[in-house]
Amino acid sequence: MRINGTALLVAALVVTIGAIAFPVWSYADRSGTGQANLAAGTVNTQWGPLTAADRDLIVRVRLAGLWELPAGQQAVERAPSQAIKEAGDHLIVGHTDLDKRVRIVAARLGVELPNQPNEQQQGWLQEMTAATGAEYEYKFVNLLRSAHGKIFPAIGTVRNSTRNTLVRQLASDANQTVLDHITVLEKTGRVDFDAIADDAVATTTASPTGPSAPVPGQVAPSAPAAEPTGDIGTTSRPSPGAPGTVNTNRPDPVDSEGVLR
Repeated sequence: MRINGTALLVAALVVTIGAIAFPVWSYADRSGTGQANLAAGTVNTQWGPLTAADRDLIVRVRLAGLWELPAGQQAVERAPSQAIKEAGDHLIVGHTDLDKRVRIVAARLGVELPNQPNEQQQGWLQEMTAATGAEYEYKFVNLLRSAHGKIFPAIGTVRNSTRNTLVRQLASDANQTVLDHITVLEKTGRVDFDAIADDAVATTTASPTGPSAPVPGQVAPSAPAAEPTGDIGTTSRPSPGAPGTVNTNRPDPVDSEGVLR
């Protein structure tokens, strides 16, 4: 069969144009960019857009209570020391309150919540249950301190970026509770900060930043005070509470949906 030169030229142009155009439209349709991913997982609500990250935080707050509250109850019941008992008390009170809040928020936003800890959290509870004496205290304090330390920055990220007013308030409440629990766990004197630091840098490849290391024996110059100039009157005060404490006193949540019945 004979094919004339014009037909061959047209066919070649079609193939060439297709090869050039394909990467353009295929890249535009990809859901790999941050904006595309954000839009794909977002739904509108009367309290503002609800993103996948927002929903993830809601579920993580619920999961935290599902294992940390029984861990706190176990600590109070076993009470190997007053410091551990105090930490357990804070876990019970904090997560009882926070669980009320997350259930109300989830009901309003239509987010399904889990009803049992995940596999890893169940494993942590089993580790603590099997331990005794000093080993129990170490596991109780460090498993919980590590878990709180890891969700702390996640709360801050969502608190910073969410456009949903309910999620923003939940993040604020969770931040307050987590900081209280971190503080009381550290108060036991049994936090292994070396292990936490090692774990934090295990997957990090970035070079250290910040000022250079201090020279032994050399006194660093005193920094001047940061303060307003002129005659400025102020009325606010730093957050209440003695050093080493976190004020978690707040009004009970409003349960207009009847979730807490």
